[in-house]
Amino acid sequence: MAEIIQRDGTWAFDGSTVRITPGLHRSVPLFRQTYGEVAVPLEAIAGVVFEPERKRGRLRMRLREGADPLLQATGGRLPDPADPYRLLVDLDRVGVAEYVAEEIRQALLLDQIPKEPTKAYLLPGPPVPVSVRSSDGTVSFDGTQVRIDWSDTSDRVKRATGPRIVTIGDLVEVEWLPNSGYEDGFMRFVTRETVFSKLPPEKDPYALDLWGSARRDLLTALVATAVTARLPHPSTRTAVEEGEPAARHPRHLTPRPRRAPAIPAPADHHDVLLRRLRELGELHRDGVLTDEEFAMTKAAVLRGF
Repeated sequence: MAEIIQRDGTWAFDGSTVRITPGLHRSVPLFRQTYGEVAVPLEAIAGVVFEPERKRGRLRMRLREGADPLLQATGGRLPDPADPYRLLVDLDRVGVAEYVAEEIRQALLLDQIPKEPTKAYLLPGPPVPVSVRSSDGTVSFDGTQVRIDWSDTSDRVKRATGPRIVTIGDLVEVEWLPNSGYEDGFMRFVTRETVFSKLPPEKDPYALDLWGSARRDLLTALVATAVTARLPHPSTRTAVEEGEPAARHPRHLTPRPRRAPAIPAPADHHDVLLRRLRELGELHRDGVLTDEEFAMTKAAVLRGF
């Protein structure tokens, strides 16, 4: 067992798995503490390095492309302190850090672990259900569907559409950009119908606009990762699933089956639908919504019912 324990966290390698446990010190970012322990199988690792610095050093683990839904969902945009695959090392533990890194590298060589991209996720991502309250609303995922409940400060367009519910089968991907504290971020749930949507995040009923506490909004990556882990692996996606124009699709691709007709909504849902459509019409007449925004939001409301 090769192990290093620091205030920033613990790495323990037993020859087949690296268990990364975040530290409990207040200097450890909320995201890492919430994400919890990560068990990284050896076959998911592309390399490990120790980077010495003047006052301390750091261990860094590089994973194979396509192995981790967290890295897939965040696209390398996690702030460096929130990255679970790094560990700050005090100067008096440099020797131990170098030993741990060398043990992992030797195991990679002995097991002849390839560095090529994987064809399936080798890490599971966060467990479900998972729910995060952000500056724009609360987003929840139970493993089968995503639900967004808007906050009182959300744009009127979003509040007029009501809660947004999207099943995992309707999703193509999740787009995520963190709130840096200087620039707003967003999390957008892309469906086959909205893949070409040009609505800004603050008005898009399928997106959370992240503009509040950067520390709290970063937790939306938990939901993005949990959803991504249950979508088809990127290596299996076809041109159709990537949302490319139909003219560029190969003719031999099987056409997507048509959806079954929508089931009529109950009477009480019908009243809610009419009220929301009236609210949208008023926003359109008042100039709050452009013609394109009105058409897109109206379509989203009708799909929701």
